[in-house]
Amino acid sequence: MINEGIREKEIRLVGEEEPRIINTKDALEMAIEKNLDLVMISPGANPPVCKIMDYNKFLYEKAKKQKENKKNQKVVDVKEVRLSATIEEHDIEVKANNARKFLSNENKVKVSIRFRGRQNNYTSVGNKVFDLFLSKVADLAVVEKPARLEGNNMIMILGPKKK
Repeated sequence: MINEGIREKEIRLVGEEEPRIINTKDALEMAIEKNLDLVMISPGANPPVCKIMDYNKFLYEKAKKQKENKKNQKVVDVKEVRLSATIEEHDIEVKANNARKFLSNENKVKVSIRFRGRQNNYTSVGNKVFDLFLSKVADLAVVEKPARLEGNNMIMILGPKKK
């Protein structure tokens, strides 16, 4: 809230001088005198904290800071590799090579196995497939979420190893 939008009787004014409690009308007059705005910084405080500043410059600096933070942020994608309970050794090699590419690009990998029909009774086979798959990518991957059965799917999440 800025200027006339502030409805409190008294505020705590911070800025160049020491913080002090002052009447809102007086603070607003001081802001107008300096050709600046009275901006409420912390409305939850008792009394609310306000500061005399150029509001447009404040918004510009805030947007600039957010843009800089966004630029420095690293986006991590989660790639998925689907296996089956009856997968052959060579097929695991191919899938593991794909997962290695994802992990080398600093992406996480979600490895999943869908059990169909009677396969639901033999989920231990899925654990063996996951162990074999993990042995193929162990040098690049660390298990972030161990294998867990969720409905008909068994899911494990791998992350890249820190260098």
